[in-house]
Amino acid sequence: MAVIQFFTLVVESILWNAHVVGDELDEETREHMRQREEYLSWKMTQMLQQLEQGTQEQSGFAWGALLFGALQQWQFWAVAGVLLLLFGLCWWLRKRSQEVDGSSDEEGSSSDREQVEEEAEEDDSDSENDLGSFFEEHIQSPVQNLARDCQVVEDIIDNFINIFRTILSNSFFPVLQPAIGVGSAFEGWSPREEDIIYRLLVPLKPPRGHVFHLELGNRGETPARNFCVRVELECTCRREQLAGEMLCFLHCPEEELRRNQDRSLLHTLCTGSYLDVQKTARWFYQLVQASWVALPQSSIWRLTMLPFSRSCKFQVTEHNNKTHTIEMMFGVQQGNSDIFVSSQNTEAIFTPSTTWPESYAVAEAKFFRHMARQVPHDSFHLRCLQVYARILVGTGFSTYTLKTVVMHLLTTIPLSGWRRRHFVRQMEDIMQYLHHCLEEKRLDHFFFGNERVPEEIVLPPAFQRAEPLNLFQHLVQDPAAHNEAMLEYRHLRERFITLLFHGH
Repeated sequence: MAVIQFFTLVVESILWNAHVVGDELDEETREHMRQREEYLSWKMTQMLQQLEQGTQEQSGFAWGALLFGALQQWQFWAVAGVLLLLFGLCWWLRKRSQEVDGSSDEEGSSSDREQVEEEAEEDDSDSENDLGSFFEEHIQSPVQNLARDCQVVEDIIDNFINIFRTILSNSFFPVLQPAIGVGSAFEGWSPREEDIIYRLLVPLKPPRGHVFHLELGNRGETPARNFCVRVELECTCRREQLAGEMLCFLHCPEEELRRNQDRSLLHTLCTGSYLDVQKTARWFYQLVQASWVALPQSSIWRLTMLPFSRSCKFQVTEHNNKTHTIEMMFGVQQGNSDIFVSSQNTEAIFTPSTTWPESYAVAEAKFFRHMARQVPHDSFHLRCLQVYARILVGTGFSTYTLKTVVMHLLTTIPLSGWRRRHFVRQMEDIMQYLHHCLEEKRLDHFFFGNERVPEEIVLPPAFQRAEPLNLFQHLVQDPAAHNEAMLEYRHLRERFITLLFHGH
């Protein structure tokens, strides 16, 4: 362990020197660097003394065994690799700095000297980016054009919604609102191109003569709260007299209703008095199938319907054989907030068809759009999410866990710290935050009782007053699950280091 700590200090010293070579600095900066160098030198001397003391106290055989054991550890080889990489970068930076210094000596006038100093500052800024650029290029990543593909998908769904509205204008089916892109693709960090699913949530409003009431189905089982959407009929007699557009479902004779008006929502997409997810999914499925021929893309693109249960899922294939997998979910808004109850799948083995889980997907997508306007142009927060989403595959951690960690970090550390040059540090910050949460058996849900949620995101008043909710509550209740999670963390860290050195 002492050997590894010593090498860690050497790495820190190299990293420190790599940032300061070359340019002329002010006295305050020089003094700060001198103090830092003295501290690192003292720390490494202390470590050497500890190693020497260990040598005196133990036999030569024991010391040799210690070194041999260290050489067997993957950490040793990882640190050795970092040392070689950083020594090379340091040499390159010093050579580049000497070239800049030499050019500045050849300039005679003060104006030329100022120009060279400005160029040196730019070179120093570039050199700080080198490490981040190296790892960005070193880590293999699929070629993606998410912005273009998301726009293609949104155009298709917008066309669908417009056609649906025309078809359903005089019916008593739910009124469809503009679709909202949610999930990793629309947040900008999908891990692998072959796994991308473009998810959109279509808000539903009650049709004429109907109202929706949200009923909490499992009060107290937060944050995974489930709701039921109770459908009630309302009197439209006054509106009938004024406009003559519809008969009142409550007060008109059933025979007259049956003869002159379509059935109410209670008789089409409901089970009892509650909106049924599976019936609604089947209704969407039939609408998509019937409306495809009316879309402009249908003449040269191909539609393939996929099996459905709680959402409508299909694929569209462009003329160049590029395929987009699209999932249309539907939900009911909670008041005027960005929180919905939706048709999304749940983790339960069996979910009743009248159960609508609470969804934060719209608020999350809105959060990432908000942060995109706040962070520096070269921010790597989405790149970090993308990389971790890849190495999470096969572990016990979900991408939602890592996304929650990143959301917390985006609102607690300076946004300038997410620039490309700090890529490795960002990745380590995420790992350390996760480790701390696992040790404490606590990861707070981002939207409950969190004062750092941007004001742009509209939450129900109950969310703002709520106590923070622990996503790791199961680790508190199950020691075996906690031990397993700590083991999974060690595997995840090994994958992280392997990814940095091998790119996969």
